Amino acid sequence: MNFDKLDALKKRLDGFRPLSPEVVRNLHDDLVVRWTYNSNAIEGNTLTLKETKVALEGITIGGKTMREHFEAINHREAILFVEDLVGKNEPLSEWQIKSLHQLVLKNIDDKNAGRYRTQNVVISGAEHRPPDYLSVPTAMEDFIRQSAINRDRLHPVEYASRVHADFVKIHPFVDGNGRTARLLMNLELMKAGFPPAVLPVEERLRYYEALDQAHCEGDYEPFMALMAETVEQAFEPYWYVLGVGMG
Repeated sequence: MNFDKLDALKKRLDGFRPLSPEVVRNLHDDLVVRWTYNSNAIEGNTLTLKETKVALEGITIGGKTMREHFEAINHREAILFVEDLVGKNEPLSEWQIKSLHQLVLKNIDDKNAGRYRTQNVVISGAEHRPPDYLSVPTAMEDFIRQSAINRDRLHPVEYASRVHADFVKIHPFVDGNGRTARLLMNLELMKAGFPPAVLPVEERLRYYEALDQAHCEGDYEPFMALMAETVEQAFEPYWYVLGVGMG
């Protein structure tokens, strides 16, 4: 896959850096709400975009579960942790992954938060079956090792997308794998200087189908195409706030 267009967009954005504190704050506030809403909605959270914003302001929404509120609050904390990790620019590690997952499931399932699963799971609606739980620790060690190799040989967008897809294939946790995978993808994108990509909930079916094709047939092209589109869309808020055209 050709990533020249994304490289050109990144080069253009780099030309505006450093961005003013006001622009950075405005973009960040918008990002946190959109990323949290979409990632949680993909997993079945029923908070709307506006309800997510209100929940993040500490207001309880009537008719919504406490779990849905915690999912929003936890996801914001996980984003802030990702940003902290980006600043350190350390290689991807199991500690980072477990720490992120611990934030995702905080106050929801503290027993399993940050801990690899001790049971077998099936992914609802998917053809792919994750590995036996006894294989998870070894699979995760291999995942970290392969990710280090991929980081040096793949384009940053392809690398981040592979981290996303290969992590989901292992499904190392009982719950929260999808949210964690999307956080990990953006961690790697942001380390490479790309804006974090927010996969819209409207693309959920295409997303699941592309993942299944990658996991069952070894064909990553549909998933890479979706992720490349999502990364391209991630530049749009910057152009809008900066007052420049998209071309």
